[in-house]
Amino acid sequence: MTLFKKIIHHLPEAIAGRTQEYTSGSIRKAVFMLSVPMVLEMMMESIFFLVDAYWVSSLGANAIATVGLTESVLTLVYAIAIGLSMGVTAIVARRIGEKNTPAAGRAAVQSIILGIFVAALVAVLGVLFPKEILSLMGGESDLVAEGYGYTQILLGGNATIMLLFIINAVFRGAGDASVAMKVLIVSNLLNIILDPLFIFGWGPVPAYGVKGAAIATTIGRGTAVILQLLILFFGWSRIKVGFKEFVFNATIMWNLVKVSLGGIGQFIIGTSSWVFLMRIMAEFGSEVLAGYTIAIRVLMFTLMPSWGMSNAAATLVGQNLGAGKPERAESSVWKTGKYNAWFMVAVSLFYLFFAEWILKIFSVEPEVIESGALSLRVIAAGYVFYAYGMVIIQSFNGAGDTRTPTIINFFCFWIFQLPFAYLAAITFELEVLGVLLAITFAEILIAIIAILLFKKGAWKRVQV
Repeated sequence: MTLFKKIIHHLPEAIAGRTQEYTSGSIRKAVFMLSVPMVLEMMMESIFFLVDAYWVSSLGANAIATVGLTESVLTLVYAIAIGLSMGVTAIVARRIGEKNTPAAGRAAVQSIILGIFVAALVAVLGVLFPKEILSLMGGESDLVAEGYGYTQILLGGNATIMLLFIINAVFRGAGDASVAMKVLIVSNLLNIILDPLFIFGWGPVPAYGVKGAAIATTIGRGTAVILQLLILFFGWSRIKVGFKEFVFNATIMWNLVKVSLGGIGQFIIGTSSWVFLMRIMAEFGSEVLAGYTIAIRVLMFTLMPSWGMSNAAATLVGQNLGAGKPERAESSVWKTGKYNAWFMVAVSLFYLFFAEWILKIFSVEPEVIESGALSLRVIAAGYVFYAYGMVIIQSFNGAGDTRTPTIINFFCFWIFQLPFAYLAAITFELEVLGVLLAITFAEILIAIIAILLFKKGAWKRVQV
């Protein structure tokens, strides 16, 4: 059977999410069966951004810039959510590899409790200080007056983001990636329907403008969280939990926090860098900031599938280490990295040739298109390096070694990227290009360091 025929043959099975054994058999098939639903899941997550950007773009540069500044702040929420999800995936995958499903369920419950607590703290700040947050990010007074409602709703409802990431991480760690994918499909369909309804109004629903995008997105994500909890409670996945298990367990919680701290740290480092980069971009005006914002959202659409493949590698590493098969875990990583590189090369070529055409879908303003097209081309130039870097970083996390990626991120983002961006953009007056070069060079450096450390093999001996 040819490779193409094998893909067609196994595709429905991967999407359907039939239970698989990932610690034996063909590694290529294991990568494929996990990657397909995880890629689709990540694409569903990125569609939230693209749908919002499409509808909000018609409201003008201020509205687009509001979304960009708010998303920059939200990346700190994503950092905590994704960091926690790394710990969850690592622990759940390891317990599944050890054939200890009840322990995996107990870890899932503690992660949900922790996520709710953190989200509540962020919500208080978002509800009380949305104007101050936008002003701190460099938003002009008219932008703040027009867009603070968007910021208030998204930060106030951040629990939907937090729990969506955490519970999907439980499903991924258990090998039930298709469950996470299906939940996000439902959520996205709701967002696509509700976005224009709340932004422009219809019938009894008033036009909320940019705030309407936040309402629609929060409702869509909230619905997804409800579905996730139903699946966990009714045992429609490999893991089942009950109400009686929703009590604080200090031992499990501490293990979760200990493993997750590195993941949270590495993403706070990475995403805080994005916040500062956005702040530098704000110096060059709303049009430039809008173009950069659109480009980042488009780039996220193709980075999310790569995250999907990287998450597949993390699950394979965790389950195979739990089953006592470190060499199989390592082989899974290199094969996933190769497949990811093929994909990313194709995407980078597409951006190279069609950057302006892509931006024209979202805006007709020449400066927005120029800034966005430049962003697409420069950042995508390093995509082949990102491919391996993302897979290997996630593989460290899947093994429970979240410390190594944290150190890599600290050096590459805070020590290298931020000073480079400021000097290139402001001191040497390269402006937008200086920021973009800092992004690309930092990601290339991450890939090189990650590969060298991964080959040393210390991650194989981490206990979680």
